[in-house]
Amino acid sequence: MLYDAYEIQRSLLAGASAWANFSAGLLNNPANPFSYFGGGPVLASALEVFAHASAPRGKPDFGLDSTTIEGREVAVREEIVLRKPFGQLKRFVREGVEGGPKLLIVAPMSGHYATLLRGTVERMLPFADVYITDWRDAKLVPQSEGRFDLDDYIDYLVAFLAHIGAEGNARPHMLAVCQPSVPAFAAAALMSADKHPNRPKTLTMMGGPIDTREAPTAVNTLATERPHSWFAKNVIATIPVTYPGAGRKVYPGFLQLAGFMTMNLGSHMVSHWEMFRHLVDGDGESADSTMSFYEEYRSVCDMTAEFYLQTIDVVFQAHALPKGEMLHRGRRVDPSAITDVAILAIEGERDDISGLGQTKAALTIADKLPAKLKKYHMAPEVGHYGIFNGSKWRTKIAPVLEQWIAQHD
Repeated sequence: MLYDAYEIQRSLLAGASAWANFSAGLLNNPANPFSYFGGGPVLASALEVFAHASAPRGKPDFGLDSTTIEGREVAVREEIVLRKPFGQLKRFVREGVEGGPKLLIVAPMSGHYATLLRGTVERMLPFADVYITDWRDAKLVPQSEGRFDLDDYIDYLVAFLAHIGAEGNARPHMLAVCQPSVPAFAAAALMSADKHPNRPKTLTMMGGPIDTREAPTAVNTLATERPHSWFAKNVIATIPVTYPGAGRKVYPGFLQLAGFMTMNLGSHMVSHWEMFRHLVDGDGESADSTMSFYEEYRSVCDMTAEFYLQTIDVVFQAHALPKGEMLHRGRRVDPSAITDVAILAIEGERDDISGLGQTKAALTIADKLPAKLKKYHMAPEVGHYGIFNGSKWRTKIAPVLEQWIAQHD
Protein backbone atom coordinates (compact mmCIF):
# COMPACT_ATOMS: atom_id res chain seq x y z
CA MET A 1 0.00 0.00 0.00
CA LEU A 2 2.85 2.40 0.83
CA TYR A 3 4.42 2.10 -2.61
CA ASP A 4 1.06 2.26 -4.39
CA ALA A 5 0.19 5.48 -2.54
CA TYR A 6 3.56 6.94 -3.48
CA GLU A 7 3.08 6.03 -7.15
CA ILE A 8 -0.31 7.75 -7.22
CA GLN A 9 1.17 10.87 -5.65
CA ARG A 10 4.13 10.78 -8.07
CA SER A 11 1.81 10.55 -11.07
CA LEU A 12 -0.26 13.50 -9.86
CA LEU A 13 2.83 15.60 -9.17
CA ALA A 14 4.31 14.72 -12.56
CA GLY A 15 1.25 16.23 -14.23
CA ALA A 16 1.34 19.27 -11.97
CA SER A 17 5.05 19.71 -12.65
CA ALA A 18 4.51 19.64 -16.40
CA TRP A 19 1.70 22.19 -16.09
CA ALA A 20 3.82 24.47 -13.89
CA ASN A 21 6.76 24.24 -16.27
CA PHE A 22 4.55 25.09 -19.25
CA SER A 23 2.95 28.00 -17.42
CA ALA A 24 6.33 29.37 -16.35
CA GLY A 25 7.43 29.22 -19.97
CA LEU A 26 4.40 31.26 -21.04
CA LEU A 27 5.01 33.87 -18.36
CA ASN A 28 8.69 34.15 -19.32
CA ASN A 29 7.96 34.44 -23.03
CA PRO A 30 9.25 37.81 -24.34
CA ALA A 31 6.05 38.14 -26.38
CA ASN A 32 4.01 38.15 -23.17
CA PRO A 33 3.80 41.70 -21.73
CA PHE A 34 3.32 40.30 -18.21
CA SER A 35 6.88 38.92 -18.35
CA TYR A 36 8.23 42.46 -17.89
CA PHE A 37 6.20 43.88 -15.03
CA GLY A 38 3.67 43.20 -12.28
CA GLY A 39 3.49 39.78 -10.72
CA GLY A 40 4.51 37.93 -13.89
CA PRO A 41 8.20 37.35 -13.03
CA VAL A 42 7.37 36.44 -9.42
CA LEU A 43 4.69 33.92 -10.42
CA ALA A 44 6.92 32.45 -13.15
CA SER A 45 9.75 31.98 -10.64
CA ALA A 46 7.44 30.30 -8.13
CA LEU A 47 6.15 27.95 -10.84
CA GLU A 48 9.72 27.07 -11.88
CA VAL A 49 10.68 26.18 -8.32
CA PHE A 50 7.55 24.02 -7.94
CA ALA A 51 8.10 22.34 -11.32
CA HIS A 52 11.67 21.47 -10.41
CA ALA A 53 10.77 20.16 -6.96
CA SER A 54 7.92 17.94 -8.17
CA ALA A 55 9.37 16.62 -11.44
CA PRO A 56 9.82 12.83 -11.75
CA ARG A 57 13.45 11.68 -11.91
CA GLY A 58 15.35 8.64 -13.12
CA LYS A 59 18.98 7.62 -12.97
CA PRO A 60 21.27 10.57 -13.78
CA ASP A 61 24.29 10.36 -16.08
CA PHE A 62 27.85 10.92 -14.92
CA GLY A 63 28.45 13.17 -17.93
CA LEU A 64 32.24 13.03 -17.54
CA ASP A 65 33.45 13.21 -21.13
CA SER A 66 36.96 14.53 -20.52
CA THR A 67 39.61 15.27 -17.93
CA THR A 68 42.79 17.32 -17.86
CA ILE A 69 46.11 15.55 -17.27
CA GLU A 70 49.29 17.65 -17.10
CA GLY A 71 47.60 20.46 -18.99
CA ARG A 72 46.30 18.19 -21.75
CA GLU A 73 42.62 17.47 -22.31
CA VAL A 74 41.96 13.74 -22.40
CA ALA A 75 38.74 12.11 -23.60
CA VAL A 76 36.95 9.86 -21.10
CA ARG A 77 34.47 7.10 -21.86
CA GLU A 78 32.51 4.81 -19.57
CA GLU A 79 32.91 1.05 -19.89
CA ILE A 80 31.08 -1.71 -18.02
CA VAL A 81 33.77 -4.30 -17.28
CA LEU A 82 31.75 -6.65 -15.06
CA ARG A 83 27.99 -7.10 -14.74
CA LYS A 84 26.11 -8.64 -11.83
CA PRO A 85 22.36 -8.71 -11.06
CA PHE A 86 22.45 -5.95 -8.42
CA GLY A 87 25.35 -3.88 -9.65
CA GLN A 88 28.01 -3.45 -12.25
CA LEU A 89 31.66 -2.43 -12.23
CA LYS A 90 32.10 0.72 -14.28
CA ARG A 91 35.46 1.98 -15.51
CA PHE A 92 36.21 5.52 -16.66
CA VAL A 93 38.64 4.89 -19.49
CA ARG A 94 41.07 7.73 -20.16
CA GLU A 95 41.76 7.51 -23.87
CA GLY A 96 45.45 7.17 -24.68
CA VAL A 97 46.53 7.14 -21.04
CA GLU A 98 48.36 4.10 -19.69
CA GLY A 99 49.30 3.28 -16.13
CA GLY A 100 48.42 5.07 -12.94
CA PRO A 101 47.09 3.49 -9.75
CA LYS A 102 43.89 1.50 -10.15
CA LEU A 103 41.25 2.88 -7.79
CA LEU A 104 37.90 1.28 -6.94
CA ILE A 105 35.48 3.87 -5.59
CA VAL A 106 32.77 2.12 -3.58
CA ALA A 107 29.55 4.10 -3.85
CA PRO A 108 27.02 3.90 -1.03
CA MET A 109 23.89 1.80 -1.40
CA SER A 110 21.82 4.19 0.65
CA GLY A 111 19.07 5.52 -1.56
CA HIS A 112 21.10 7.48 -4.12
CA TYR A 113 22.77 6.44 -7.36
CA ALA A 114 26.53 6.21 -7.81
CA THR A 115 26.33 9.53 -9.67
CA LEU A 116 26.14 11.19 -6.24
CA LEU A 117 29.93 10.70 -6.38
CA ARG A 118 30.32 12.49 -9.71
CA GLY A 119 32.56 15.09 -8.08
CA THR A 120 34.63 12.37 -6.41
CA VAL A 121 35.24 10.59 -9.71
CA GLU A 122 35.93 13.83 -11.57
CA ARG A 123 38.60 14.90 -9.08
CA MET A 124 40.39 11.53 -9.12
CA LEU A 125 40.41 11.03 -12.90
CA PRO A 126 43.63 12.99 -13.57
CA PHE A 127 45.42 10.91 -10.94
CA ALA A 128 44.06 7.37 -11.18
CA ASP A 129 42.51 4.69 -13.37
CA VAL A 130 39.06 4.97 -11.78
CA TYR A 131 36.42 2.28 -11.34
CA ILE A 132 33.14 2.63 -9.45
CA THR A 133 30.46 0.33 -8.07
CA ASP A 134 27.32 1.19 -10.04
CA TRP A 135 24.51 -0.28 -7.95
CA ARG A 136 21.13 -1.07 -9.54
CA ASP A 137 17.79 0.20 -8.35
CA ALA A 138 16.26 -2.80 -6.55
CA LYS A 139 12.82 -2.17 -8.04
CA LEU A 140 14.28 -2.91 -11.48
CA VAL A 141 15.77 -6.30 -10.52
CA PRO A 142 13.36 -9.22 -11.13
CA GLN A 143 12.75 -11.55 -8.21
CA SER A 144 14.19 -14.37 -10.30
CA GLU A 145 17.65 -12.81 -9.73
CA GLY A 146 17.43 -13.74 -6.06
CA ARG A 147 18.29 -11.85 -2.87
CA PHE A 148 20.94 -9.25 -2.09
CA ASP A 149 22.10 -8.63 1.46
CA LEU A 150 25.20 -7.36 3.26
CA ASP A 151 27.01 -10.66 2.65
CA ASP A 152 26.33 -10.32 -1.07
CA TYR A 153 27.59 -6.74 -1.00
CA ILE A 154 30.90 -7.95 0.45
CA ASP A 155 31.07 -10.72 -2.17
CA TYR A 156 30.58 -8.15 -4.92
CA LEU A 157 33.46 -6.03 -3.59
CA VAL A 158 35.76 -9.05 -3.49
CA ALA A 159 34.78 -9.94 -7.06
CA PHE A 160 35.26 -6.36 -8.26
CA LEU A 161 38.70 -6.08 -6.63
CA ALA A 162 39.71 -9.44 -8.09
CA HIS A 163 38.63 -8.34 -11.55
CA ILE A 164 40.48 -5.02 -11.35
CA GLY A 165 43.60 -6.69 -9.96
CA ALA A 166 43.59 -9.33 -12.68
CA GLU A 167 43.23 -6.64 -15.37
CA GLY A 168 46.22 -4.68 -14.12
CA ASN A 169 48.24 -7.58 -12.71
CA ALA A 170 48.58 -5.55 -9.50
CA ARG A 171 46.78 -4.93 -6.24
CA PRO A 172 44.21 -2.11 -6.61
CA HIS A 173 43.32 0.66 -4.18
CA MET A 174 39.85 1.03 -2.63
CA LEU A 175 37.99 4.18 -1.56
CA ALA A 176 34.77 3.63 0.42
CA VAL A 177 32.53 6.68 0.66
CA CYS A 178 30.32 6.76 3.77
CA GLN A 179 27.97 3.77 4.20
CA PRO A 180 30.13 1.11 2.43
CA SER A 181 33.04 1.61 4.83
CA VAL A 182 31.90 -1.41 6.87
CA PRO A 183 31.56 -3.89 3.96
CA ALA A 184 34.76 -2.50 2.39
CA PHE A 185 36.66 -3.08 5.63
CA ALA A 186 35.15 -6.56 5.88
CA ALA A 187 36.16 -7.37 2.29
CA ALA A 188 39.72 -6.20 2.99
CA ALA A 189 39.87 -8.32 6.17
CA LEU A 190 38.54 -11.46 4.47
CA MET A 191 40.86 -11.07 1.48
CA SER A 192 43.79 -10.45 3.82
CA ALA A 193 42.99 -13.58 5.82
CA ASP A 194 42.94 -15.55 2.56
CA LYS A 195 46.14 -13.87 1.28
CA HIS A 196 44.15 -12.98 -1.82
CA PRO A 197 46.55 -11.68 -4.48
CA ASN A 198 44.18 -8.83 -5.34
CA ARG A 199 43.49 -7.56 -1.83
CA PRO A 200 43.66 -3.76 -1.82
CA LYS A 201 46.97 -1.98 -1.32
CA THR A 202 45.18 0.85 0.43
CA LEU A 203 41.74 1.22 1.95
CA THR A 204 40.46 4.76 2.42
CA MET A 205 37.20 5.27 4.30
CA MET A 206 35.47 8.65 4.34
CA GLY A 207 32.66 9.44 6.78
CA GLY A 208 31.87 5.79 7.40
CA PRO A 209 29.99 4.15 10.32
CA ILE A 210 32.70 1.75 11.48
CA ASP A 211 31.73 2.21 15.13
CA THR A 212 28.54 4.23 15.63
CA ARG A 213 28.96 4.17 19.41
CA GLU A 214 31.44 7.01 18.89
CA ALA A 215 29.75 10.44 18.88
CA PRO A 216 26.32 9.08 17.86
CA THR A 217 24.32 11.29 15.51
CA ALA A 218 20.57 11.61 14.97
CA VAL A 219 20.80 8.90 12.30
CA ASN A 220 22.52 6.54 14.74
CA THR A 221 20.00 7.30 17.48
CA LEU A 222 17.08 6.56 15.15
CA ALA A 223 18.59 3.17 14.35
CA THR A 224 19.10 2.21 17.99
CA GLU A 225 16.03 3.58 19.76
CA ARG A 226 13.65 1.29 17.85
CA PRO A 227 13.72 -2.52 17.74
CA HIS A 228 14.67 -4.32 14.54
CA SER A 229 11.07 -5.46 14.13
CA TRP A 230 9.89 -1.83 13.95
CA PHE A 231 11.93 -1.21 10.80
CA ALA A 232 10.69 -4.42 9.18
CA LYS A 233 7.09 -3.42 9.89
CA ASN A 234 7.14 0.31 9.14
CA VAL A 235 9.67 1.12 6.40
CA ILE A 236 9.64 -1.93 4.15
CA ALA A 237 7.40 -1.85 1.08
CA THR A 238 6.51 -4.19 -1.79
CA ILE A 239 7.33 -3.19 -5.37
CA PRO A 240 4.12 -2.82 -7.43
CA VAL A 241 3.44 -4.72 -10.65
CA THR A 242 4.45 -1.77 -12.84
CA TYR A 243 8.17 -2.48 -12.27
CA PRO A 244 10.41 -5.44 -13.26
CA GLY A 245 11.05 -6.15 -9.57
CA ALA A 246 7.34 -6.58 -8.81
CA GLY A 247 6.79 -8.33 -5.49
CA ARG A 248 10.28 -7.65 -4.15
CA LYS A 249 10.50 -6.25 -0.62
CA VAL A 250 12.51 -3.02 -0.51
CA TYR A 251 13.41 -0.01 1.57
CA PRO A 252 12.17 2.72 -0.79
CA GLY A 253 14.49 5.51 -1.85
CA PHE A 254 11.69 8.03 -1.36
CA LEU A 255 11.61 7.22 2.36
CA GLN A 256 15.37 7.69 2.65
CA LEU A 257 15.11 11.02 0.84
CA ALA A 258 12.28 12.14 3.12
CA GLY A 259 14.39 11.28 6.14
CA PHE A 260 17.41 13.23 4.91
CA MET A 261 15.27 16.22 3.94
CA THR A 262 13.59 16.24 7.35
CA MET A 263 16.95 16.16 9.15
CA ASN A 264 17.90 19.52 7.62
CA LEU A 265 14.47 20.87 6.71
CA GLY A 266 15.36 24.46 7.56
CA SER A 267 18.39 24.59 5.29
CA HIS A 268 16.46 22.96 2.43
CA MET A 269 13.67 25.54 2.77
CA VAL A 270 16.24 28.35 2.73
CA SER A 271 17.87 26.86 -0.38
CA HIS A 272 14.54 26.82 -2.23
CA TRP A 273 13.71 30.35 -1.09
CA GLU A 274 17.09 31.54 -2.39
CA MET A 275 16.51 29.69 -5.65
CA PHE A 276 13.20 31.55 -5.98
CA ARG A 277 14.88 34.92 -5.27
CA HIS A 278 17.64 34.25 -7.80
CA LEU A 279 15.02 33.49 -10.47
CA VAL A 280 13.05 36.65 -9.65
CA ASP A 281 16.26 38.70 -9.82
CA GLY A 282 17.25 37.13 -13.13
CA ASP A 283 20.30 35.42 -11.62
CA GLY A 284 19.91 32.19 -13.57
CA GLU A 285 23.46 30.99 -12.88
CA SER A 286 23.00 30.88 -9.10
CA ALA A 287 19.57 29.27 -9.48
CA ASP A 288 21.01 26.65 -11.84
CA SER A 289 23.65 25.71 -9.27
CA THR A 290 20.97 24.98 -6.65
CA MET A 291 18.82 23.15 -9.19
CA SER A 292 21.76 20.94 -10.23
CA PHE A 293 22.36 19.91 -6.63
CA TYR A 294 18.71 18.99 -6.04
CA GLU A 295 18.47 17.26 -9.42
CA GLU A 296 21.00 14.74 -8.10
CA TYR A 297 19.83 14.79 -4.48
CA ARG A 298 16.23 13.93 -5.41
CA SER A 299 17.22 11.12 -7.78
CA VAL A 300 16.72 8.13 -5.52
CA CYS A 301 16.64 4.36 -5.84
CA ASP A 302 15.44 1.48 -3.69
CA MET A 303 17.54 -1.05 -1.80
CA THR A 304 16.52 -4.60 -0.97
CA ALA A 305 14.81 -5.10 2.37
CA GLU A 306 17.28 -7.79 3.40
CA PHE A 307 20.28 -5.51 2.79
CA TYR A 308 18.72 -2.60 4.67
CA LEU A 309 17.57 -4.66 7.65
CA GLN A 310 20.85 -6.56 7.94
CA THR A 311 22.77 -3.26 7.85
CA ILE A 312 20.57 -1.82 10.62
CA ASP A 313 21.19 -4.93 12.70
CA VAL A 314 24.92 -5.53 12.10
CA VAL A 315 26.22 -1.97 11.78
CA PHE A 316 23.96 0.25 13.87
CA GLN A 317 22.45 -2.00 16.55
CA ALA A 318 24.90 -4.85 17.20
CA HIS A 319 28.10 -2.87 16.39
CA ALA A 320 29.38 -6.25 15.24
CA LEU A 321 32.52 -5.13 13.38
CA PRO A 322 34.22 -3.13 16.16
CA LYS A 323 33.26 -5.83 18.68
CA GLY A 324 34.93 -8.50 16.54
CA GLU A 325 31.60 -10.30 16.13
CA MET A 326 30.76 -9.61 12.49
CA LEU A 327 30.10 -12.71 10.40
CA HIS A 328 30.24 -13.19 6.65
CA ARG A 329 28.30 -16.30 5.67
CA GLY A 330 29.06 -17.78 9.08
CA ARG A 331 32.76 -16.88 9.01
CA ARG A 332 34.07 -14.29 11.46
CA VAL A 333 35.45 -11.10 9.96
CA ASP A 334 38.79 -10.72 11.76
CA PRO A 335 40.12 -7.12 11.70
CA SER A 336 43.52 -8.33 12.92
CA ALA A 337 43.95 -10.21 9.63
CA ILE A 338 44.72 -6.87 7.98
CA THR A 339 48.50 -6.55 8.11
CA ASP A 340 49.54 -5.00 4.79
CA VAL A 341 46.57 -2.88 3.63
CA ALA A 342 47.39 0.78 4.32
CA ILE A 343 44.33 2.38 5.94
CA LEU A 344 43.40 6.06 5.70
CA ALA A 345 40.41 7.28 7.74
CA ILE A 346 38.92 10.65 6.77
CA GLU A 347 36.24 12.48 8.76
CA GLY A 348 34.47 15.82 8.48
CA GLU A 349 34.37 18.06 11.53
CA ARG A 350 30.71 18.94 10.91
CA ASP A 351 29.50 15.53 9.72
CA ASP A 352 25.96 15.10 11.08
CA ILE A 353 25.53 11.56 9.72
CA SER A 354 28.76 9.80 10.75
CA GLY A 355 30.09 11.50 13.87
CA LEU A 356 33.74 12.18 14.66
CA GLY A 357 35.53 9.03 15.73
CA GLN A 358 33.25 6.58 13.91
CA THR A 359 35.56 6.16 10.91
CA LYS A 360 38.75 6.64 12.92
CA ALA A 361 37.76 3.52 14.88
CA ALA A 362 38.95 1.43 11.92
CA LEU A 363 42.54 2.30 12.84
CA THR A 364 42.02 0.90 16.33
CA ILE A 365 40.34 -2.38 15.42
CA ALA A 366 43.00 -3.17 12.79
CA ASP A 367 45.30 -3.91 15.70
CA LYS A 368 47.92 -5.95 13.79
CA LEU A 369 48.46 -3.26 11.16
CA PRO A 370 51.77 -1.38 11.62
CA ALA A 371 51.48 2.29 12.60
CA LYS A 372 53.22 3.37 9.39
CA LEU A 373 50.28 1.92 7.44
CA LYS A 374 47.70 3.96 9.36
CA LYS A 375 46.69 7.58 8.84
CA TYR A 376 43.88 9.80 10.13
CA HIS A 377 42.69 13.07 8.59
CA MET A 378 40.00 15.32 10.05
CA ALA A 379 38.74 17.93 7.58
CA PRO A 380 37.92 21.18 9.44
CA GLU A 381 34.52 22.82 8.85
CA VAL A 382 33.41 20.05 6.48
CA GLY A 383 30.02 18.32 6.65
CA HIS A 384 29.04 14.87 5.42
CA TYR A 385 28.66 15.68 1.73
CA GLY A 386 31.63 18.05 1.75
CA ILE A 387 33.93 15.11 2.42
CA PHE A 388 33.53 13.84 -1.14
CA ASN A 389 32.12 16.80 -3.11
CA GLY A 390 32.80 20.50 -3.39
CA SER A 391 35.78 22.80 -3.17
CA LYS A 392 37.19 21.48 0.12
CA TRP A 393 37.10 17.94 -1.22
CA ARG A 394 38.93 19.05 -4.36
CA THR A 395 41.56 21.25 -2.73
CA LYS A 396 42.03 19.91 0.82
CA ILE A 397 40.92 16.28 1.06
CA ALA A 398 41.71 14.73 -2.34
CA PRO A 399 45.43 15.70 -2.13
CA VAL A 400 45.68 13.76 1.16
CA LEU A 401 44.15 10.71 -0.53
CA GLU A 402 46.41 11.03 -3.59
CA GLN A 403 49.52 11.28 -1.44
CA TRP A 404 48.49 8.20 0.56
CA ILE A 405 47.86 6.13 -2.57
CA ALA A 406 51.12 7.28 -4.20
CA GLN A 407 53.05 6.47 -1.04
CA HIS A 408 51.77 2.89 -1.00
CA ASP A 409 51.34 2.14 -4.71
